[in-house]
Parts: sequence; structure tokens; C-alpha cells
Amino acid sequence: MADVAAAADDGAQALVRLRQILKARMGARARREGLTTSTLARKAKLGRTTVSNALNDRHPRPSWDTVAAIAGALGFSGEFIEGDLYELWSSTASVKATTTRQPDLTAPVSNLRTCKPEPFVGRKTELDRLEAFSCTGTGLPPITVRGMGGAGKTTLALHHAWAQKVAGRNPVWWIDAIGPDAIEAGLAGLAGELDRDIGPTLPVSEAAAWAAHWLEARTGWVLIFDNVADSAHLGSWLGRLTTGQVLITTRHTLAWERGSQFLDLGPFDSKHSVYLLKQLTGRTDEAAVAALTELAVELGDLPLALRQAGAYMAQTAVEPGEYLTELRKGLAGVLPKPPVDDEQQKTIALLWSVTLLTLRLSHPDAVLLLRVLAYCAPNPLPRSVLDGALPSRLRVAEALGVLAAYSLVTLTADEVTVHRLLQAVLRAEAGGRRPSPDQAKAADASALAVALLDDAAPAEATSGDVTGWPPWERLLPHVEAVVAHRDGLEPLPELANLMGRTGTYLHARGHLTLALDLRRRALELSQRLHGPRHPDTLTHMNNLAVTLSEAGKYAEAEPMLRETLRINQEVHGARHLSTAASLGNLGHALTHLGRHEEALVPSETALEIVRDAWGEDHSETASRLDNLAVVHTSLGHYQQALELGQRALEITRTTLGDDHPDTAIRLGNLAVVHTSLGHYQQALELERRALEITRTTLGDDHPDTALRMSNLATTLRAIGHYDKALGYAEDALRITQQAYGSSHLDTAVRLGNLSLLRTAKGDYEQALALDREALDITLAVLGEDNPDTALRLCNLSQSLRRTGELQQALEVGQRAMDIARATMEPEHPELPVFANNLATTYDELGRHEEAYRLKTQALRAAEKAHGPDHPTCANYASNLVYSLHRLGRYEEALPYARRAVALTRKVLGDNHAELAVRLHNLAQTLLSLHQRQEGLALQRQALEMAETTLGPKNPTTAHIRRRLDAATDDERTP
Repeated sequence: MADVAAAADDGAQALVRLRQILKARMGARARREGLTTSTLARKAKLGRTTVSNALNDRHPRPSWDTVAAIAGALGFSGEFIEGDLYELWSSTASVKATTTRQPDLTAPVSNLRTCKPEPFVGRKTELDRLEAFSCTGTGLPPITVRGMGGAGKTTLALHHAWAQKVAGRNPVWWIDAIGPDAIEAGLAGLAGELDRDIGPTLPVSEAAAWAAHWLEARTGWVLIFDNVADSAHLGSWLGRLTTGQVLITTRHTLAWERGSQFLDLGPFDSKHSVYLLKQLTGRTDEAAVAALTELAVELGDLPLALRQAGAYMAQTAVEPGEYLTELRKGLAGVLPKPPVDDEQQKTIALLWSVTLLTLRLSHPDAVLLLRVLAYCAPNPLPRSVLDGALPSRLRVAEALGVLAAYSLVTLTADEVTVHRLLQAVLRAEAGGRRPSPDQAKAADASALAVALLDDAAPAEATSGDVTGWPPWERLLPHVEAVVAHRDGLEPLPELANLMGRTGTYLHARGHLTLALDLRRRALELSQRLHGPRHPDTLTHMNNLAVTLSEAGKYAEAEPMLRETLRINQEVHGARHLSTAASLGNLGHALTHLGRHEEALVPSETALEIVRDAWGEDHSETASRLDNLAVVHTSLGHYQQALELGQRALEITRTTLGDDHPDTAIRLGNLAVVHTSLGHYQQALELERRALEITRTTLGDDHPDTALRMSNLATTLRAIGHYDKALGYAEDALRITQQAYGSSHLDTAVRLGNLSLLRTAKGDYEQALALDREALDITLAVLGEDNPDTALRLCNLSQSLRRTGELQQALEVGQRAMDIARATMEPEHPELPVFANNLATTYDELGRHEEAYRLKTQALRAAEKAHGPDHPTCANYASNLVYSLHRLGRYEEALPYARRAVALTRKVLGDNHAELAVRLHNLAQTLLSLHQRQEGLALQRQALEMAETTLGPKNPTTAHIRRRLDAATDDERTP
């Protein structure tokens, strides 16, 4: 019996985990694209109740068919569904009809920080009230602790959380809820602690949703959301977090849709105020207690004010009566007027004024650091940032120790944090007075904060080097804060440099909107400081243009690149290396604008300059040769591209070695040329070698490794090796998501490539989900009017067509073509793709004349762009055959069908999935013209080839088989 019970428990846990995986993906897509249970049910071809029950922990174990259909509609890979997910479902066989909501953690899960070693008084009643609220059950409302700044909300919540942890609540998790991103990141962190396998492998949004679903399935846990500013930031989560205790602290009067238990936190009563001051100062004599009693009244019994006053008296050993006298001078207007309006905050500000007056005389180093910290974010700052603020690190450590002793900062071994109210007071005070000469350095603390952050920031981050990202991530909120505080002040060279370098990090991470903002501001600042011709200004202008190009804003980048080129030519000369760099960047932008002929001259000139400066056998020369090869590839000059690429590879191998990452880049680019020529075996060999080098030098989880895998998957797909390609494509997506996150453009590219593979395998619903996700990312990063957005829309249109959503496919396809025409050059070689794909939807709708006209335009444009014998023309010709068939114009279709077969066979060989389709089209044309012998022979050949390359169950294979059966039946009919 024990074994049976254990098996049932294991099955229940497996069922909970299975549902968590499905609900995490659904939750992420619900926030991103509004996916509902009804929509999911329609995509999965199931009833809404069936889907709802399958995801509900209170319902019995769903069937495998139901689980597989839901997972497929959510976009999980077929390999994952048939492998890991099926294994997980199989292990639920022993589960009973119902499951219980019980915590299943054997070890405590918590991230609570240690409580400060200081008296905790005056809040027993409030603490008892919190402890009376339940942590178990269902439908539990959140608890909201409201109070003014300085009332001790965070301290109360922390002591309550520790009490709950000691009582066995699990998990007990603290989230600094300063905004929606911080809340999502906090929940994702919980996911990582709860499940080491799932948490780190999911994007942040899905990991957060996973954590919420995990909590939904259990009770007895505690979540603290500290310092919530807006109910909208948390509202979307509260509806699900109802089976444990949710504690919220806020300074605002917030309302929650499903209600809340409220605890309003006001000042201490007089007895507790005096007790706290006695504990902090150690004074119990009658005169001191009398002064402390009066002091508590003056401070309005506000906890933060009491602690600040007590810490000051304890550090300075000043008599309470003397301190009270100084404070009353401030209240009477003798001390500088605090720059705040709120009466409680004004009281706290006066306390700090008294403290700072003392520190200026006894500890000027501490005052300097405090003023620097005022211009940083209220987030923890690495202590190492402050190392250069004073002549030695020892003096920095001593000054921070003084600030901590006066309760002005929170200090750990690695980080320092300042209360946001103190920061605001210090900044306002500095802005409202004229400094004396000895205070000039302190008054310019924001400039010192800029310089320290600029010095502490690591080397410029790149997309290829992810090791520098974590330090940048910790510094980013402080950079944003100091940039905001310096707005409108005297321009600083260090600030321009810091913004530019931070822009490089954001560019590498794919946060292009933020990167563009900082790089624009860096350029404007540099122009004010140095003028338009200074080298720093040119660097900022060039970097901004590069980010604009990355964001697909090539038309905006082009004039900036031309201006950079013009100034470099005037300042440095036409043959300078800086000029060569500008020429190369201009050529890159023109290539992406589809102006390949125009890109040729700057790319060739850049090569000549570098070759003259460094010689033929130099790695920079190899890089320029490779760039020029890319331009020739775009022009269809494959032989020239091949020669240039091979020469670039030879030089790189000679100068850097066979196993250098740059060698892998050259191999990968050369493989693209071979693919364009239809040399797929050569391309495969090059890509496999490039992947091997990249893995060895950069690691299995590096973004460049993902790129190599993705390219290899594309070539494998081209030759019909879909299953092999699928593994590489899914690994490439996983690595990219882990490295860049779920909102990076490279993630969208990987999703798009995976969709093409799913389409090739006939998994149309999964392809549709992938295309939707790729489009969402692209829209969020690049916006509507962008060529990349047009491409994502075009791919989505085709997936909609394949899943039978024809009217939506037509609307999306037309939208894609309109954007492409508005954002691409008229002769851009990619434009025919949009016309051709829209035409296929017209065919499905029976509008064959419109389809024919569009396909004819697409074929002519492709011939003009690539030449009549280019492999892509075979696809356009074959598609045209279909429309001509529907119009009954078989004689006209025949030469196009034969041409498509000849081109495909020439490039792809005699046994390829694409050739099977072309043979099928030719066979159907011949049969329609009553040339039955040749037609049937080609149809049988097409079926045999499709079964070999695609498999007997593939939709394309099934279609070819049906047409062969129909033709054979017709032949047998008398």
C-alpha cells in the first residue's frame, strides 16, 4: 500500500508540473497577445470546457490527445511534445481523480534580507494583526499596509515575513515592487528557486507566469510586494495569487479590483517613541528622558525620524536637550529650510540637516559620498563604484561606515543603498543654495557621480561577449538616474561618454529604443561640448547610425552615415582608416536598403584604404573582403562573392589561425554564397566547421553558437533534412532566449526560422503560433513601418492561409506588402516575395486573375533582380503554374512548369522535396493537356521522391498521392 500511495503522490506532482508548463506558456501569451481560453480551444480544435478542465488542478487528469493538442496550439515543439511532455504525462497515470493543494517543498525557499540589529518597538499590535491573517486556503484577499514615508512599512513587513518563515510558511518571498518589470523579475527569481530546471530556461515573462501558476496550485506561502506605486503594476497578478498570503506595502491609497484587507500605519504613540529613543541613546536619566519626551513630540512620533535622531545622538554623544535645541532652531527657521512641502517629510529633512551640519565638520568624506549617492538610483549600488571618490579605498570604507552608523545608508559587504526620501532632500537642498568654495566639490556631486559611474562601467559590451552584461545590468538604473538628474545642467564629456557606452550595452542586449535615446542624447551633448567635427562627436554619430540600422531605420541612418563620412574625409582625408570605417558602415546600410549597386563603391573603397594601410595579409583586410563579398552576394554576383570570401578566409586563417572566432565568421559567410549557388554539401561542410569552432572557442550557450546553429538548420531545411534541422533550430532559439531574452530581434529571427521548419514538416498550427510570437517581438522593437515588420507579417499571412484563415491572411498579406512598398526601394530584390505570397492567398480565395497578375509581376521583378537562371525564379515560375491551371490556361503553364523543374534539378539535384513539388506541378500540367504517359510517369516520380524526402504522412506527400490516385482512376474509367 505504501508503494501505491507513493506512486499516487508522484503522479499528482507530475500532473501539477504538467499543468504549470502549459499554463506558464498560456499566461505569457495572454499578456503578450491577449490569448484567451476560447482562442486556445479554437486553435487546439477542442471544446472550451475541455481546455479549461485540462488546465484546472481540480479536474481529473486530461487525455494525452488533449494535452498534445493544447501544447501544439501554444507553440511547443513537436520534439518536446512527443518526448519530454509525453514522458511527464505518462508519469501521471497513478493520479487520482482530484488533487490537493498542499505545499510540496522539503527545504525552505526564501530571499529575506536580515533585519537590522536595532530595537523593533511600537508595532506589536500591527504585527499581531498581520499574523492573524490566514496564509492557507483559497480566495484570500491581499493585505495592504499603507502609510506615509518613514512610517516603517518595510520594517514591519520584514519582521512579519521572518515570523512567517519561522512558523513554517514556504516559500516566503520578497519582491521590491518599484515597477511592473521589477515585479515580473521578482516572480521569475522565485521560479528559479522553486525549480532549477524550469526557472532558468524560460524567458522572464514565462518564468514569472510559471511561478504564479506554481503558487496557484499550493497554499501556505507568503509573497511581499514592497513599495508598490501603482495598482496597475500588480493588478494583473492578484487575480491568480489567492491561495496564500500577499502582503503589499505602499505610500499611496491604492484600490484593488477584488478588494483587500487594509492596515493603515501611522506614527508611534508617545510611550513607544520615548522607549525607542532611550534604547537608541542609552539614556535613562530623568533630564534626558524629559528631553527625549519633548523631542518625540517635535518629531511627530514618526519612526524614521526617531531612528535618525537616536542614531545621531548615539554617534555624537550629544545631550538630548542640546539636540532638541538645535532641532527647534530648524523648526523656527534658523536652519536652512528643507526643500519639501509635506510636514512629516519636512521634519525628517530637518533631522538630516542637523546630522549633515555635524558630519560636514567631523566627517566631510561621508557627506561627499552621501551627496554622490543622492544622484544615483534608490537601488543597491556596488560599493566598488565609489572607490575613486576619495584618495583611498580605506577612506571610502570608513566614510560608508560612518553613514551606516548614522542610519543614513544601508550597507552590506558589496552594496550600499540610500532611502529615496533622503536622496530627494539632498538633491533639492543642493539645487537651492550657492555653495561655498570648500563645498564646491560636494555641490557638484552629480558630476562626480557621472565620473565614478563612467570609471566603474566595464568595457563596452558587445553582442558577442555576454560576460560584461551582469555588471552593466546592475549599473543601468544608476546611469538612468544620473542622466535624468543632469538634464539641463552644464554638459559633461564624461556624461556623453557614459551615455554612449551604456547605449552600446543596450544595443547589444537588443533594447534598441533605450539605446537610441541614450545615443541621441550622447550625440547632442558631444556636439554642444566639442562641435560637429570632433572625433568624439563623429564616434557618437556613427554609433547612433549603427543602432538606427540595427533597428531597421536605414533611411534615417543613411544621411547620418554620409555626414560622418563627409566630416571624416575633410578632417582626416579620403584615405584615412576612419574614412574607411564610415564607408563600410554606409555600404552596410545601403545593402539593407536594397541599393546593392550603390553599396558596391563605398565597400570597394573601404577595402582599398584598409589594404593600402595594413597590407594584403591583415585581418582588417580580410574583414573588408568579407563585407564586399556580402554585397556581391546580394547582387547575385556569386562567383565574385565566392572568390572574395575564399580570399578573406585564407587571410584570416593565416593571421588568426584555424580555430579563431573570426575564422568561423568567414566560414559562415562563405557558406551563404555556396547556398546561393545551390552548393548545399559544400555549404553544410563549412557551416558544421564554423559551428565546431564557435562552440570550442565561445561555448555551447553563446549567441554566436546560436547563429551558427540557425544557419546550419536553414541549409538542412533547404535540402529536406527537416528532423536534423529541427534540433539545431530549437537549440538556437533556446540559446538566443537565454542570452538576449524573449524580446530581442534575434529571438524573433529564430522563431521565424523555426516556423519555416514547422511549415516544411506540415505542422501549420505550430508554425502559426511561432509567427505570431515573432511578429509581436518585431512590432515591439521596431514598430509598424519597418521592412522587418513587413517580413514577419508576410510570414504570418502564409501561416494563416495554411490554417484556413483566408480573409485574415489576405488582410495581413496586403498590410505586409503596403509596408514593404513604403519602406523599401522600388527595385529591392525582396519586394517580389511580398507580391508572390499575397498572390497565393488570392488563389486560395478563388481570385485567380488577381493572383496571376501579381505572380507575373513577382517573376519579372525576380528575374531583373537575380537573373533568369537564379534558383528563386524556379519558385516564382512554379507558383505561376498554379494560377494558370486555375484559369484553364494549361498550354501557357507548360513552359513555366518545365523551366521550374529544370532550374530546381540543376541547383538541388535529383532527389529533393522541392523537386518533388515541381515534378508534381509539371505532371498535372501534362495530364491536363492529355499527355498522360509522361504525366503519370512524372507524378509517380514525384510521389516516390516526396515519400523519401518528406515522409509518407507529410501533407504535401498526401496531396501528391491523392492526385496520382485520381489520375490513375481516370485512366481506368472506360
